[in-house]
Amino acid sequence: MPQASQEPRRYHVHHSYIWLGSLQVGVAMFFVMLVSGFSGFVGALAEGERIGGDLPILLLVIAIAMGSLVLIIGVVALIQWLSYKYLYYELGAEEFNLFSGIFNKKRVHVPYQRIQSVDQRASLLQRVFGVCTVSIDTAGGSSNKAVTVPYVQKAQAEQLRAELFARKQYAAAVQGGMEPQEAALAVAAASGVVLPQADAAAQAVAAGAQAPRNVLDAPAEIWTDVRGVFGGSAVDTGQVTYEYGLSNKELVFTGLSNNTAFALIVIGLLGGAAQIAGQVAPLVAGRFDPFVGQLVSVGSQLFGGNLIAAGAVLLLAVMAVVWLFSIIGTCLSFGGFRACRRDNRIEVEHGLLQHRFQGVSVDRVQSVIVKQSFIRRLLGYCELSLGKIDAMAESSEEQQKSLSPGLVVHPFVKMDRVPEILAGLVPEFADVPVQSTPVAPVALRRALIRRGILQGSGFWLAVLIVVGQVCANAFVPLDAGGTTMLFYLNTGAFIGYALCIVLFVLDIVGAVLWFRGSGFAYNERFMQVSNGGFARETVSFPRKKIQFGFAKTNPFQRRARTATVNARTAAGVGGTTIRLIDVCEEDARSWLDWLKPRGNVVE
Repeated sequence: MPQASQEPRRYHVHHSYIWLGSLQVGVAMFFVMLVSGFSGFVGALAEGERIGGDLPILLLVIAIAMGSLVLIIGVVALIQWLSYKYLYYELGAEEFNLFSGIFNKKRVHVPYQRIQSVDQRASLLQRVFGVCTVSIDTAGGSSNKAVTVPYVQKAQAEQLRAELFARKQYAAAVQGGMEPQEAALAVAAASGVVLPQADAAAQAVAAGAQAPRNVLDAPAEIWTDVRGVFGGSAVDTGQVTYEYGLSNKELVFTGLSNNTAFALIVIGLLGGAAQIAGQVAPLVAGRFDPFVGQLVSVGSQLFGGNLIAAGAVLLLAVMAVVWLFSIIGTCLSFGGFRACRRDNRIEVEHGLLQHRFQGVSVDRVQSVIVKQSFIRRLLGYCELSLGKIDAMAESSEEQQKSLSPGLVVHPFVKMDRVPEILAGLVPEFADVPVQSTPVAPVALRRALIRRGILQGSGFWLAVLIVVGQVCANAFVPLDAGGTTMLFYLNTGAFIGYALCIVLFVLDIVGAVLWFRGSGFAYNERFMQVSNGGFARETVSFPRKKIQFGFAKTNPFQRRARTATVNARTAAGVGGTTIRLIDVCEEDARSWLDWLKPRGNVVE
């Protein structure tokens, strides 16, 4: 008698999906009602109404509001409970299935071979209760959406991640011609996950490695050990062959080099320049013709008074506090940072309060990105990340998080340490070319025109100021009030011209730096593109990951005998195009020949 096929086991999400989700909605509704009631109360007092006489009515309104709140929470809890009953997943023989929906049923099929990464995310409240949100990304391009499983117990999420990758390895081995029993035993020996096709006695060997530590690693480890109220026991998810973290220096510099800090530094420098102008203005007042002397005298009154100085000090103090909180927030977001190579996967986790785990199979890595912002370039450091195929999440909040540029495997690392990390993390990228072909010599002239004039912020700002100044002097009447207004407008225009000169010089310097730091290279297996400037980005990617490439020219480039090379990969949401402007026409033609099938043999 033939044996009946065994139905896959149903795995429900954690029961905190019911009460924690309802609690969050209730707290949000309570604060909305509190703010609305407080504003109405203040408005009534402002209109002179007396509350004492209407106290019974006020108490009745409060009771009705609280009753409505309890009723809303009850309805939400009922809906959450019904959703919980129909929200579960199954691990089938060939695919992962997620079931959801009360009235409109939904079933999501994810073949194991198509799984690219399994990520975890946990808010502070979720970390306290030991649950997280699991996102399963597949290699489906821009039309694909990540499969999100909410409120999964931490231990269950770790087990799910290990099992999904084990089943993916098993499917690939069977597809490659290996016997099912042999493939299951091989997966069990490599990952520690015993599949139904394997012998129950199969076991795996796990290994660890020492990694740099910082002051936030100990609190992060405590968080990990506590695992939350319903976290469950830790699960072994595979063998680690390479691992590293952040040192104290790297953690602090990660916080100091964030974009908010840089913007505040620029604002502070501009404020300091204004203060210097306010101190210098009285020294030169009256030394020119009467009109200019009057202009400088009014300027000194505007910038040199005690009120302005107090305002500037207050502004600087607020900026310092914002900067400090920005640094602390960045350090906390990278607290407990760990990156490792586990079997054929690369995994990164960080976050002291809100935890984030990301992982990707090595065969899904599209590129290696070395990014240097202006501050990082000055210090000789970079941000190291891996380009991977991202999926668009269904909710708007998850959609914004899914647009992050690749997987950051180190936020602040010294340039000379990058080869060591890549050798341990992605040795598959070991033979990336190093000899770069620069852009055409004529590219410098074209960059000066493009960045200094056509795209120049200083040039176009000067044009706008000139147009505004001409219009103001042409249409403002020359009476007593109009003369004063024109004086202030012209004073502001002169200050704007000074800013335009600074921006124009920066644009020119950026064009020169781009010319000196840009180029591309390729060998039999890889291509590398560098785009310089004040910031610099170098992208290295395998030839087999290039979906298509092309060279593009406009009439001006054809006259200069240059071209723009474009290489398209599947990284990101919908793909990413890596391009380099103004390559020599001959170099672009050679690259196109290399890109053709069987044209990747470089002598």
